Amino acid sequence: MEQTLDLPPGYTLVALREVGDAFAHGCKIAAEAGAGTLIWVRRYDLVEFAVVLEPDEPLQSARRALYAGMNALADAIAAHCPPEREVVFDWPDAIRFDAGLLGGGRLGWPGDCAETDVPAWLVFGGMLRAADMAHVDAVEAVSGVSLLSEGFEMVDTDAIIESFTRHLMAAFDRWKERGFEAIARDYLERMPTRKAGERRGLDVNGDLLVSLPAAKGAPERTGLVNALRSVSWYDPQARGPKFG
Repeated sequence: MEQTLDLPPGYTLVALREVGDAFAHGCKIAAEAGAGTLIWVRRYDLVEFAVVLEPDEPLQSARRALYAGMNALADAIAAHCPPEREVVFDWPDAIRFDAGLLGGGRLGWPGDCAETDVPAWLVFGGMLRAADMAHVDAVEAVSGVSLLSEGFEMVDTDAIIESFTRHLMAAFDRWKERGFEAIARDYLERMPTRKAGERRGLDVNGDLLVSLPAAKGAPERTGLVNALRSVSWYDPQARGPKFG
């Protein structure tokens, strides 16, 4: 019997073989596939998936869906990880577990969509290192972590995706009921503090705002769009999370 996932109502599964690219495939089929389509790559060494979203607000603010996706992925990891382990974000899209880089999220949108237009689709992609990759030497490997090396069971890898889909639905329900501030608060709580007393926020366009108590003037702003395009945690040659 072919391996599959147990997804809640509202999701449609598209399974790819291990040579597939969930995020790229999701962006390719998003317009026709519609919201709730979950693309999953069957790989033993990676947890790799993407989900199609259909926002109802302009692109410049709709990109904040990244934070809902990141929260859902972190909640899914936390639900299956050994006790007293911490899931941490490197803004905006990298996930660290026990201080090592585990993976991250990506966000795609139509290239011809203006900032003030509602995009026909968004795609949130997630990728986590499930097992240590055989081609990576020991020096590199110590700067990254995998689910199996951190005490997860192999069965947890598929369960994390299943759990993610439920947490994502809950996140969007919370956004609708309580506003984006609830999503931002959950996200920012998983970011490490760089300086004592710093105050952090997420602007209406998703930019990161950081200010210190004694600082005067506008907060320090870091743009979300450029950060999403760089995908700092991803190694395109290895087609997996970087080590470091």
